[in-house]
Amino acid sequence: MNDISKKIIKLTDQIIETKQISQKQADFLTKISNRDSYALFFGATRLRNYFRKPEPSLCAIVNAKSGNCSEDCKYCAQSAHYKTGVTCFSFIGKEKILESVKKAESIKAQRLGIVTSGEGILDKKEIEGIKDALIDMKKISSLERCASLGIMSFEYLLELKNAGLERFHHNLETSKSFFPKICTTHSYEARLNTIKNAKKAGLFVCSGGIFGLGEDFSQRLELAFELKNLDVDSIPLNFLCAIKGTPLEGQKPLKPLEILKIISICRFILPDKELKVCAGRQSLLGTLEAMIYYAGADGMMVGDYLTIKGGDVLKDNKMLEDLGLI
Repeated sequence: MNDISKKIIKLTDQIIETKQISQKQADFLTKISNRDSYALFFGATRLRNYFRKPEPSLCAIVNAKSGNCSEDCKYCAQSAHYKTGVTCFSFIGKEKILESVKKAESIKAQRLGIVTSGEGILDKKEIEGIKDALIDMKKISSLERCASLGIMSFEYLLELKNAGLERFHHNLETSKSFFPKICTTHSYEARLNTIKNAKKAGLFVCSGGIFGLGEDFSQRLELAFELKNLDVDSIPLNFLCAIKGTPLEGQKPLKPLEILKIISICRFILPDKELKVCAGRQSLLGTLEAMIYYAGADGMMVGDYLTIKGGDVLKDNKMLEDLGLI
């Protein structure tokens, strides 16, 4: 056993005891070579097995309003600032959301997220439509009810919680220091405030980011420690799938081992939190896709994404079965 492996074992033991890791220790993990990365994965797996439930967490979403977004997030196909050819439509209404409940159940998801494009919901009718859908979802299904609706006030979030919302998703997307290079039409503080509002409303809060936007590893750590300080419950880990027509269409994709290292380092920093691998799982990891569960993840998104077709759900379930997770 080499010195790197010994240091990782010692650090893993420390985190099991204290749940804490220093910035310096996290920075050490970013410098681990590909050759030594499997010691990192083993440590992340130990942490996941110690702090988390054995069964994987599976999420599905429904695109409830698409495109025509006023924001200029440089990775996003739905921004009105770019010509991406994305399909645009207004709020789909309760009935179509309820149809998505049946689909989510059929692919063995445990929860369904209602997702709308835009900075946030300004139309009171849309809020009422989502509330109606949540009320009926609770009547017909045991699926957990989640929503991703952009920047939201505490008052609206409390209304949604009272209607049956259990989880609220709102990504920080990247670190505070890198955010101005990704979005200029709203502030990082507005995102932070939305997360705080959701926690204040008593909701289970999902917040993560997108990796591969051009940020460096120190900025990835900055994001992970921000999420730790906010004490969010679940962290969606997305990896950029460059969309033609966006400013990041030429961004070089992350390599599989780098993606797995990011997952593992997030597990070291956020040992007791739900880590879900979402966008980029199928398209970027290739033959190493199943390794997400040996790199510390304990969940993934299944089914279709917002503007990108998802993978084969039967293949996903077979992967979990082969891994002994279902």
